[in-house]
Amino acid sequence: METSSFKLAGSDPRAVSIARYPPWRGPSAFKGKRYLALAPSIGLLKAWKAGEISQAEYTQRFYQETLSPLDPGLVFQELGAEAILLCYEDPGEFCHRRLVASWLEESLGVSIPERGFRELEGLK
Repeated sequence: METSSFKLAGSDPRAVSIARYPPWRGPSAFKGKRYLALAPSIGLLKAWKAGEISQAEYTQRFYQETLSPLDPGLVFQELGAEAILLCYEDPGEFCHRRLVASWLEESLGVSIPERGFRELEGLK
């Protein structure tokens, strides 16, 4: 399993959107699998985008609202070991896909790297 952005890995057949709203229009429209259980709530997303909460509060709320009700073993099994978890942010930016990766890594003792630092440099 890996994580990446729609921009870098959205066309990969192993890609799985964990965004509340994946790209749906134009040439970059995402047509792959979705796993909505790992998407932030609408309220959390709005608070973050409005700048009403800090990164620490976002993290705390995301764990509480989204991850704590889920079974990490079942999530990993349903996604599959080859899945690439996607959201919008570029590699290295704060994002919920890395929170999901950390949660799975800590819970299951697996490694889930971020894909795309080299690929991102090529797009600039």
